Amino acid sequence: MSLKERVVKSLFDTVKNIKNITPMLLAVILLIGIFKSYVTPKMLHTLFNGQTLHDVFTAAIGGGISVGQPFLSYIIGGELLKEGVSLQAVVAFVLSFVTLGVVQLPFEVSVFGAKFTIVRNLLSFIFLFFVSFATAMTLTLFGHYIG
Repeated sequence: MSLKERVVKSLFDTVKNIKNITPMLLAVILLIGIFKSYVTPKMLHTLFNGQTLHDVFTAAIGGGISVGQPFLSYIIGGELLKEGVSLQAVVAFVLSFVTLGVVQLPFEVSVFGAKFTIVRNLLSFIFLFFVSFATAMTLTLFGHYIG
């Protein structure tokens, strides 16, 4: 394959990739717009009252109920941080968004069985508390987070 053919193939692959990514990018932009429009700082301060354990629990429940791609949780988490939600709560949200899933429980039960699904979700829920506090402590300790 000549250099010209490889360049043309690369250009076609790039256009194809951009075409495939565009719906996700539009969804992200839409999600940010919805978040900014409908989720007011007052609403967030009502849900997240500044008590760390309460905020982590609230974020874990919210993330577990939510459904979406993991990259969306990072965007929502960034917006929560901008609104003053604690790092522990944001980490709990991201972890629960990715590891818990109330919506897909019936499917998971049908594939893996009820016992496995319940144990996995309970352990995920319990350990996300430890991980969220450890992550926040580690980032604060090493100075990578200024909240």
